[in-house]
Amino acid sequence: MKLSRAAKHAILIGSLCSVSYFAVYNARNILSAVTPQMIEGGYTEAYIGQVSSLYFIFYAVGQLINGMIGDRIKAKWMIAIGLLGAGISNLVFSQVAANPTAAMMAYAMTGFFLSMIYGPMTKVVSENTEPIHATRCSLGYTFASFFGTPSAGLLASLLVWQGVFAVSSGLLVTMAIVSFLFFSVFERRGIVQYGRYKAEKKGAGNVKVLLRHGIVKFSLIAIITGVVRTSVVFWMPTYINQYLGFPEKQAALIFTVATFIISFTTFIAIFVYERLGYDMHKTVLVMFSCSTLFFILLFLVKNPIANITLFVLAVMASNGAGTMLYSRYCPSLRDTGMVSSATGFLDFLSYMAAAGANLLFANAVHDIGWGNLIFVWILLLLAGVAVALPYGYFKQKFSKKAPEN
Repeated sequence: MKLSRAAKHAILIGSLCSVSYFAVYNARNILSAVTPQMIEGGYTEAYIGQVSSLYFIFYAVGQLINGMIGDRIKAKWMIAIGLLGAGISNLVFSQVAANPTAAMMAYAMTGFFLSMIYGPMTKVVSENTEPIHATRCSLGYTFASFFGTPSAGLLASLLVWQGVFAVSSGLLVTMAIVSFLFFSVFERRGIVQYGRYKAEKKGAGNVKVLLRHGIVKFSLIAIITGVVRTSVVFWMPTYINQYLGFPEKQAALIFTVATFIISFTTFIAIFVYERLGYDMHKTVLVMFSCSTLFFILLFLVKNPIANITLFVLAVMASNGAGTMLYSRYCPSLRDTGMVSSATGFLDFLSYMAAAGANLLFANAVHDIGWGNLIFVWILLLLAGVAVALPYGYFKQKFSKKAPEN
C-alpha cells in the first residue's frame, strides 16, 4: 500500500519527535533508577526525595511558562535548547551531588530545560499532520517516553550511577544537534510550517474555549496520572529493594524489565479505545477502574513475583488513562491554536502534583511503611474513577423529565 504525502511527512515528524523524546525520558528516569545505588553510597531517601521534588517543581513551572512560549517560538529552537541545556545540567548534577545546594539547583535546571520540549513538540505535530496521523505521532513519542524508563534501569544495572548520568547527558546533547538539523531541513522542504492555527480569543476568552473542551476534567486526570506515572514509578526500584527484599543491582534489573513492559501501555490503551467505539471518556473510566483493582490486589498479595506483576499492571492501567490525555485530548485542541499552552498547563499540574507526592512518599516510607503507602495509592486511583464517571449520563438517566429523542 502506497503511503500518501501527508502520511510520509507525519512519519518523518513523528520519528524525529519520538527519538528526541526518548532522550528526554531516559534523562527523567535516571535518578529514580540509580536511587538504590546512591542510598547504598550514603545518600538518604529524604535527600533524594528533596532533589527529585525540586526537579518536578521546576519542570512543572517550566511547562507552564514554556508551553505559552511554545505557541510563539519555532519548535526547533525550543526543543534543541531544551535538550542541550538538560544535557549540561544533568552532567553537572552528577559531579556536584555531594553538595546539596549545587546539586539541587543543577537538577532543578535539568527539569526546567526538559520542560521546553513536550508542549512545542505536540503543537508542531498537531499543526503539521492530519488528526489521524497526529494521534499516531503522539503514540510514537508517548511510547518513546515509556521506553526511556527501562533504558535508564538498564544503564543503572550496568554502570555506576555517575556513569549513568554521563551517558544520558551525551544522548541529550546528541539529540539537540540532530533535532535542530532535521527540523531545519523539514522547514526548508515545507514539511513543517508554523502559525497555521491561531488562538480563537485572547485572555479570558481562551479560558472559556478550554472550558468548553473539558479542561477541568482532564486537569484532574493529569494530576492523578502524573502522580502514578512519575512519583509511584520513581520509587519503584526502592520499593523492590526495600519492601520486596531484592538486592540493589537486581532491583535495577527488575525495574528495567517492568518498565519495558509498561512501555507497551500506549498500544494497549489505543486498542481498548478503539474497541470502546473511539470513546476516550469511557476508556479513561475503564483504565482507572482496572488500576484501582490492581492496586487493591497489590495491597493483599505478598508473593514477590505476583506483587511486582500487579504493580506493573496497576501502573499500566493508570498510564492508559494518561495516553488518552496526551495522545487524544491534547492533539484534539489543534483548532483552538493553544495546543502548546494547554499541554504545558496540563503537564504543569501533573508534575506539581508529582512533586508534592514525591515528598509525601519519601516521608511516608518511614512513617507509615510501604504497605500503608499502597493504600494511599488505592485512594488516589479511586479518585480517578470518581473523576472519570459519566455524570452527564446519570443526570440524564435520573432526571424527572425523560430525555427527548
